[in-house]
Amino acid sequence: MDANDPTAVVRRGYDAVSRLYRRDDDCPDEYTPWLATLHQRLPARASVLDLGCGCGIPVARALAERGHRLTGVDLSEIQINRARHLVPQATFLHADATQISFPDGVFDAVVCLYTLIHMPLDAQPRLISRIAWWLRPGGWLLATTGAQAWTGSEDNWLGGTATMWWSHADAATYRDWIAQAGLHIASEHFVQEADSGHELFWAYRNRWTRVHRDRKLRAWNRQRQR
Repeated sequence: MDANDPTAVVRRGYDAVSRLYRRDDDCPDEYTPWLATLHQRLPARASVLDLGCGCGIPVARALAERGHRLTGVDLSEIQINRARHLVPQATFLHADATQISFPDGVFDAVVCLYTLIHMPLDAQPRLISRIAWWLRPGGWLLATTGAQAWTGSEDNWLGGTATMWWSHADAATYRDWIAQAGLHIASEHFVQEADSGHELFWAYRNRWTRVHRDRKLRAWNRQRQR
């Protein structure tokens, strides 16, 4: 595996800092209202995808404990093994979120917190588009993105021995990518973190059937050709 491949850097990084990044009993304050709001917006026993689930704490565990059916995906084998131990009632897949596939319309929500920002920029809009199709009509996307454009790395991240890598666009670009994927942005706000931060988006897939969506696309194409 190429030592300079960003995906490999991120995988090795989280393998190395798994327990530094999140302890078994962690519950970051900022997650509590996000997960409470998501739970309120979901039907009973909703099907939820947690992309970049890490060790399953706090997202997968909090939602699974509320009776939802969780599927988690993460690059790090160590994170996934911890998740399977910490949240045994959920399903966890060791995979690259940019490569994995799911049927259309299978999830009531997709959670993607602090995950997109670890992916190559050209992969991010494609993944957002795929997420839009994985959602059922009315389904929700809860995602954090970059607020300002930046690509870079940090050695000995969190005091560990590994390097971590990030790449993200600015909030306006993510706003466009989400809209272009066919999702409707319900709200967004800046999440302050020390002297920087991220953008938090709530977006949903409209309730049109695929037939309605195809009709709208055909009408839109006819207008463009006039």
